[in-house]
Order: sequence, then C-alpha cells, then structure tokens
Amino acid sequence: MEYILIPIFNEALNIPNLAKEFHKFIEISDTFIVFSDDGSTDNTAESIKTYFVNYKHIFLSDGINRGPGIAFNEGFNYILQNSSSEQDIVITIEADCTSDLALLSNMIKVNKLGYDLVLASVYAQGGGFENTTFLRVLLSSIANLFFRFAFNIKVLTLSSFYRVYSMPILRELKEKHGAIIEEAGFICMLEILLKATKSNASVLELPMLLKSTNRIGKSKMKIFKTSIEYLKFYIRYFSKRD
Repeated sequence: MEYILIPIFNEALNIPNLAKEFHKFIEISDTFIVFSDDGSTDNTAESIKTYFVNYKHIFLSDGINRGPGIAFNEGFNYILQNSSSEQDIVITIEADCTSDLALLSNMIKVNKLGYDLVLASVYAQGGGFENTTFLRVLLSSIANLFFRFAFNIKVLTLSSFYRVYSMPILRELKEKHGAIIEEAGFICMLEILLKATKSNASVLELPMLLKSTNRIGKSKMKIFKTSIEYLKFYIRYFSKRD
C-alpha cells in the first residue's frame, strides 16, 4: 500500500489543481490518502470531498491550528496504526501543488532499491527554484548550509515536505522516540531527518525544480517565524547534549 500523507491548512483553492495532478500521476488502486488538517477555516474539507471522491482517503482534523509538525505527527500515527505490511511506504507532499508528482515514480523506484528515505531536493544537481523571490532562496540556502554543518549531516535539502519513507524506519523512530515528530513548526522536517540519520537510515536525494507558480495564494511558511524556530531548535538540541 502507498500511503500519501498531506498536511493541510486553508488550501481550498489549491485542491482542484492538486486533484488534477493526482489523476495524471497517482494510481487510484493501492493508494490511500491521509489529509491531516491543521485547523483550516476555509472550505478545504468540502473541496477534498468533491475532488477526491474517487480516491480512498481520510480527513483528520481536530479543528485546532497547531502547526505542520503536529499535523504530520497525527498523520504518521494514523498510518502506523493502520498499515498491515512492512512493505508499505509513506509519501509526504505539499498540499499547494509545489511537489512535482512527475518525479514520484522514480522516488518510489529508488525506495524499492532499499533506501529508507528518498528526498526531492532543490539543491541536488539538476534541481532548483523557479519564480521564487531572491530573499527566500538566499535565506533557504544559508539555513541549509549552516544546519548541514552544525549537525554534520550530508543531506542537501533539510526542510522539504516531499519525501518517501519506508515503513520500518518510521516504526523504528516511533519506538525509539515515542513521537516521530515533536516540533510543531516547519522545523519538524529537520527534526525527523536528524532522527532518521541518527538511526542510520539510508537516504538518497533526487533533483526537483520547485515551481512556486503552481501555488494559488502565498506560502504558509513565514520567513521570520521559521528562522526563530530554527534558532530555538538549534539551542535546545545542543543544550541537551551538554
């Protein structure tokens, strides 16, 4: 089974285009979509019912906006509780159509070669940004470089949502840490990546061109708030080690 986990917050306008991308690249059979809602206040739930009616899916929501990390963790917990095979995989993507689903078949093939975690990377050779502001690209590049050095991690892209996980590595992280993700904000992607690499997960990155024009509306990630999250995470992480 291929589980597709999508954290979601006020994406009603993007759902129709997301459904079109699914119809082009995602097989309906043997696919289960987990929409993990982060307290949307628009018509996201209704839009999903309309456009994903032919797909097996569930909409998880408690109506509270707590951050993408909490939404991810709830989704992972649901999948771990319902998966019946260690051969299952979990695909995580953006809800705003910026994850290039044309790349997914290759990501799954790499996973089947024995990689625990496959990442879509804008920093791998051949990847990049399209129609993204210079400031966002600059800050993203600096943050990735700094944290790769600080945590001695060889992965190029630390914060991308677009990944393929093997079921065994997720179960290992759950058993080892109690929670797969504990951070509420966007820093959660670095958190789970660090946990996975410390568990000796095999990781491979495939290049992806991030096209911001595919998104309707603005990115939910706020640069200043996320920068503070990264700084606090850095301080907490190294305080625990001392």
